[in-house]
Amino acid sequence: MKSLKSPSRTPALPRRFVATLCATLALWTLMPPASAMVIEGVRFDDATRLGGKELALNGAGLRSVFVIKGYVAGLYLPERARNATVALATRGPKRLQLRVLREVEAESFIKALNEGLRENHSELQMRMLADRLAQLQQTMTEMGAAHRGDIINFDFTPEGGTVVALNGIPRGQAIAGEDFYQAVLRIFLGDHPVDRNLKRGLLGGCPTHAAVPRKSAQGTPALPPPG
Repeated sequence: MKSLKSPSRTPALPRRFVATLCATLALWTLMPPASAMVIEGVRFDDATRLGGKELALNGAGLRSVFVIKGYVAGLYLPERARNATVALATRGPKRLQLRVLREVEAESFIKALNEGLRENHSELQMRMLADRLAQLQQTMTEMGAAHRGDIINFDFTPEGGTVVALNGIPRGQAIAGEDFYQAVLRIFLGDHPVDRNLKRGLLGGCPTHAAVPRKSAQGTPALPPPG
């Protein structure tokens, strides 16, 4: 009698592929950068200078909802951080760079910033940030609509505070306080980030799940917010 053979299993190629990719990224974090990172055809330099110091690209990622791609973002820090708490607490100059993939009106940008801040801060914290948030909103209003290809930098230096620049040109007045810059970063790195895949990317990790769209007040998926 012929022995019965158990059905052969299909190799879990996707899991192995993801594991290999994550292992490669982990190895990358231990090595000095060799080439720029490219996401959606957008190139992020491995390093930049701000406040007289060199900052390393900590990570980058795409903000999207289903097939709608809003922007790609890169985070530059004095030292690489693979943990959100460490990244938020990092001292010295920092840069969050947004590379716009679709046109966004200033009103939508401001609304997205407000929503992201409320999702990650208490009412008391929001009251403490209110005056400086109004200053940021004024800056964004003066900038007007963001267009595909625009580069928006949110820069922080201990001496100058937070400065927003559009295509290399500073806009508005500098906003004082490192706590304010940390508040802006929490939109992306907080407990309730605008996009968990983007958060993983900014922290140099391997995004393994599809982005979960934030819903609007009507219950329908909202478009990718710019901030």
